[in-house]
Amino acid sequence: MRFDDSKIEEIKSRVDIVELVSEYLTLKKAGRNYLGLCPFHQEKTPSFTVNREKQIFYCFGCGEGGNAISFLMKMANKSFPEALRQLADKTGVILPSRTLSQQDRQRETLREELLRLNTRAAQFYARHLGASSGRKAREYLAKRSVADETVRVFRLGYAPEAWRALVDDLDGAGLSLKSAEQAGLVIAGKEGGYYDRFRGRLIFPIEDVSGDVVAFGGRILDQGEPKYLNSPESPVYTKGRNLYGLNKAREAIREQGLCLIVEGYFDVISLWNVGVHHAVATLGTALTREHLELLRRYTQEVVALFDPDEAGKKALERSLELFLAANIRARALILPDGLDPDDYIKARGKDAFDQLVSGAPAISDYYIDHVLGDGTTFEENRDLVKTAMAFVSKIGNEIEKNLFLKRISEKLGLDQGLLKRELHRRKEADSVSAGRVQAKPARQTLPNPLEISLIRLLLEYPEQSLRMEREGIPEYFLDPRLKALCAEMIRAYALLGYLDINVILSSEEDKALREVIYKLSIEAPPTDDKMVERTFTDNVRRIKERWYKEQKRQIQLQLKQAQESGDAGRVLELTMEKQRLLQAEKAIR
Repeated sequence: MRFDDSKIEEIKSRVDIVELVSEYLTLKKAGRNYLGLCPFHQEKTPSFTVNREKQIFYCFGCGEGGNAISFLMKMANKSFPEALRQLADKTGVILPSRTLSQQDRQRETLREELLRLNTRAAQFYARHLGASSGRKAREYLAKRSVADETVRVFRLGYAPEAWRALVDDLDGAGLSLKSAEQAGLVIAGKEGGYYDRFRGRLIFPIEDVSGDVVAFGGRILDQGEPKYLNSPESPVYTKGRNLYGLNKAREAIREQGLCLIVEGYFDVISLWNVGVHHAVATLGTALTREHLELLRRYTQEVVALFDPDEAGKKALERSLELFLAANIRARALILPDGLDPDDYIKARGKDAFDQLVSGAPAISDYYIDHVLGDGTTFEENRDLVKTAMAFVSKIGNEIEKNLFLKRISEKLGLDQGLLKRELHRRKEADSVSAGRVQAKPARQTLPNPLEISLIRLLLEYPEQSLRMEREGIPEYFLDPRLKALCAEMIRAYALLGYLDINVILSSEEDKALREVIYKLSIEAPPTDDKMVERTFTDNVRRIKERWYKEQKRQIQLQLKQAQESGDAGRVLELTMEKQRLLQAEKAIR
């Protein structure tokens, strides 16, 4: 797919990347830059840097960098066209229709159609909740003290008992029932035709972080199974990558610095109803790594509710592994007497619930104290150690691992050093059994600092590219990556009259080099004219000296080979070449 370059540049010039990023992250001013916790990797100290002048972002922790478009693509899981159109709407730029590949056109058309169908279905269900057919659902909501405003916020609805109520509505609007089947709204009958998936159920529209309705959940109001029925996955919905209520809760999560993870739709709605707006729920699946990646965009701390039964303990253990891997501070909340948040608040009040949340123990402590349990016999303690070691071995963070070992050693009365040695023995045994051989990581070649410094100067003062081209400076670069980059920057400035580092680096496949350049773009440049000139002149001279030194070294090696082989002609040729190099070198001093 191809958009007009001038329109792309217009969008990038109009958008304020600081304002855009601030919609997703909390940023603080730091000199000429803005800092926040990176949404793309786990960190406790802010290293995510946004520069308003250059309209770029860069993370000094993970090396992720780019502009407003690439940020939105990665953050909101959007394609380039989707991100560009969203920013175009935001900045008031009118984008002309563009030519798409057939595959892209089909994909985009299908996505738009499914979202349109879901929006229509949500409106249909909302109408029926307010109609005579929805009386039973309204009574149920009133019984659970759900306020009208909460109903409106979460776009709750009702699916009537009829088999083809939604089918007829969609068909009457000229919408494709085959596409509605892909969206999970209707089901194809064995003898042809379609019928409604949701019937006689209270409906919970599921929105993604952008606010688009991507799926539905339905609760039965009478007797029957299943109690909850959910949309299947579709081209617009993956349950392991969506959290119910996140679109509503994200601002409150930022404000609270905390997210409450609960079990289901009604837990989120009941808490919202009493003023707890920072809760989300998984969608009929266990907590996933993708869920935590979503949450890390808004907070570094969560409180997760678990049932006090065996299933709850297993869920806690699985979740703990994920929390530790994601470097998220997690606490465990177990409500007494098997109550859900709604029942607990009704019985004891919101203040009591808030106290439980604030006093919830670290999930690791809860695991050690309540899940591991206490052994009374030799066999029980042996099994307990085995379970604990198996779990600790899965922890990637060494600090977290050592803290865990310390707590376990205290609990079991065992020497921490002994547990460490046992853990090491298990690791070696696993490696041997799997036939793994530890290989030394390949040494990474870092870009030359002199050449990098000149690239940095060129980024800030692109008019110097004319001088560099005139003096043939790129030819003195020894790093082929930087040589090619410098030449590309000179060509770009000559063609466009300006430099856009995002355009320059968009085609750069060397990740390490991309990271270095983004770092340079973020850092403060020399501003004094004399300093700029001195830096430029000094770097050029030193780069040339370094180049001549390398050329002489190469000639000396060739001379030695020619002398050893008795090639007199070659020796003479190389000797003369060495003299020419020496004379040229003197000229730059």
